Amino acid sequence: MNYPGIFFLMALENIFPPIPSELIMPVAGFKAGSGELNLWGAILAGSLGSLLGQTVLYYLGRKIGADRLKEWTEKHGEWVGLAPEDIDNGEKWFEKHGNKAAFFGRLVPGLRSLVSIPAGLHEMPRTKFLLYSGAGTLIWTAALAFLGQILGRNFEAIGQYIGIISKVVLGGLLAYFLFRIAKRKWEKRTADA
Repeated sequence: MNYPGIFFLMALENIFPPIPSELIMPVAGFKAGSGELNLWGAILAGSLGSLLGQTVLYYLGRKIGADRLKEWTEKHGEWVGLAPEDIDNGEKWFEKHGNKAAFFGRLVPGLRSLVSIPAGLHEMPRTKFLLYSGAGTLIWTAALAFLGQILGRNFEAIGQYIGIISKVVLGGLLAYFLFRIAKRKWEKRTADA
């Protein structure tokens, strides 16, 4: 693993979330601890790569736009547990909490990549998005790289523990998602009756 590899993997990690930053950055930290890489160079490469991937998703959200998403949810939203009102509520929420969402969302496994899309959908100013998202990203990548460096040869252990935490968070998000779908179907069924 080298700096361009870290950059590339962290960019892909945002676009294709099955690639886990929870393994990429600790390995980079381990390599820095063994003298193969500079720790700050690895953190910089990981942060910039991650920010590039986030920016791609941000622009995807801007391109789709809230109006198109509302039209889509009108037709197909019950399959993903969304209604046009949810988009409106999301816009209001994002207007109020968008900065915090862009920052703290980067620190939550499972939401790390997804927060970029609503930022684009709700047309969060590009500079604010990059600032808040970049700050959260820097903290996340630095923490993982430092842990990888500290744990040295035991870096696999960190991947297992963070992997477990990530799975619990993702499981909770999936359960919530399934609950929303069931709730929407129930509401539609009772409204039609």
